[in-house]
Amino acid sequence: MTFRGTSRHRGAPSGALRFLFLVAAGCAAPLSPLLSPLPAFAQEGAAQAPEPPPPAPAPPAPGAPDASTTPRAPTSEPSAPAAPTDSTAPSDSPAPTDSTAPSDPPARSDSPPAPTDSPAPSDSPSAPADSPAPSDSRSAPAAAPPSARTPDSAPAPSAPPNGPAQGAGRGSGAEHPGTIEAPPPEKPTEHFFDRIDVRGYTQLRYNHLGQTNPRLVNVQGDKSWGGEGGGFFLRRARIILYGKLHPQVQLYLQPDFVSAPSGDSLNFVQVRDWYADISDPSTEFRVRVGQSKVPFGFENMQSSSNRLPLDRSDALNSAVANERDIGLFFYYAPVEVRRRFKLLGSSKLKGTGDYGMVGLGIYNGQTANRPEKNENKHVVARVTYPFQLGEQYVEVGASGYVGKYVIKKDPEIGGGEEFRDARAQATFVLYPQPFGLQVEYNIGVGPELDAREVLQPDGSRVFTGEVREQFLHGGYALASLVLGDFIPYVRGFYYEGGKKHETNAPSYTVREVELGVEWQAIQALELVGAYTIAERTFAEPPYELESGRLFRFQLQVNY
Repeated sequence: MTFRGTSRHRGAPSGALRFLFLVAAGCAAPLSPLLSPLPAFAQEGAAQAPEPPPPAPAPPAPGAPDASTTPRAPTSEPSAPAAPTDSTAPSDSPAPTDSTAPSDPPARSDSPPAPTDSPAPSDSPSAPADSPAPSDSRSAPAAAPPSARTPDSAPAPSAPPNGPAQGAGRGSGAEHPGTIEAPPPEKPTEHFFDRIDVRGYTQLRYNHLGQTNPRLVNVQGDKSWGGEGGGFFLRRARIILYGKLHPQVQLYLQPDFVSAPSGDSLNFVQVRDWYADISDPSTEFRVRVGQSKVPFGFENMQSSSNRLPLDRSDALNSAVANERDIGLFFYYAPVEVRRRFKLLGSSKLKGTGDYGMVGLGIYNGQTANRPEKNENKHVVARVTYPFQLGEQYVEVGASGYVGKYVIKKDPEIGGGEEFRDARAQATFVLYPQPFGLQVEYNIGVGPELDAREVLQPDGSRVFTGEVREQFLHGGYALASLVLGDFIPYVRGFYYEGGKKHETNAPSYTVREVELGVEWQAIQALELVGAYTIAERTFAEPPYELESGRLFRFQLQVNY
């Protein structure tokens, strides 16, 4: 009995103490947003003092906090045994109710936050992130009402690892736990090849249908002419890389993957164009440096992917083999004229593209992919002007060059090796809208072999001679008609003079007529069929004149 009395006597103070703790905790609950920036050691102490699960609560009175779910104040002393239910504070006790309802919480929320150098709390004292939050109404006072929140302009403490800091202002990362504002994305590094475009074309030919003379060949043009064999032939396979490295610097690279430099060798990679354009801000003035086309004539400047006849005429192309050389070229064209060049370069109008209204240049003179053999440089000038006459575009122009050329010759051939090389030409073009006419003519001087045949005592013949500077001339006329996707054409040309690019600069007589039609099936595909009647000097002794006829076909793929 004494034991029980003593126990009951000791339990009474324990129940009173528990009542005081509950009252204190109820009063402190609305102040938790203001007390959240407590030092870390204080909150850690609170987190380390687990409380036993509360007893089943009685239904709370309206407006009164539920005492059974009121957070306990942290204590290091063990709790005394729970007193009977009738000795605990009733759930409708007026004292806790009055103490937990401060009259002016919004005024207290305007107080400045804790200093920024204070350690951020590891957990919210009212609802730790690593434990489930209470589900009853007691959790409501833990967050201040919108009117009592810290203003947006007030600095907010950094968010704790497991949840946001209490009292953080709206618009901060504390409203979204675990969210870290990403830094602005870095601008990707731009490389020069990001500004490079790619295009090109491939030409597949067959030239042996209806061939009447295997000795009728075209050494400077299509090498698949003539011969006893026959088959398909890749005339061109080119990939073009071009683009602006800078608003005033443009790059243009064009290799050919099926060049036939000499003999029976085919399909060698060879540079065609490799240059850079440096222009003024308006791009009216340009300086071109590298290997590119020499501005001479109209047909020479046309792209082989855009020209109607399958090969260039000997009359103009004998001036500059492969149309190119290494040098320094200057081009000028007003903006309006450049627009016309761009328009006329479209596939059906068959223009040259933009090589300037005025072109000047200094170049080696031995032509592309050949070493320079003297100190003399060739100089070239070209003037051309496109304009509109009624409903049709017209272009007139003239060009010329001068220099000294070193030929290749056999030991038995007399004469020198370096010769004056000069030409002048004129152009008239009526662009096909739908009828078109293109005419060019050139004259000049250059090396030419004066061959002699010597009969030996044994009956054999030996060809000797002497290379001399002689007059040359030639031209062509081309007529065409645009009929939808079909463009029929006819071209005739002639040339009388030496071929400086061939060994011994043999004297040539060339007359040729070509009738054909181009079908632009789709943008990526073109078909050409032509019938050629030609008379040409054979390129080797005895330099006889060969004549013949043949059908020619070409499939061109643009990409």
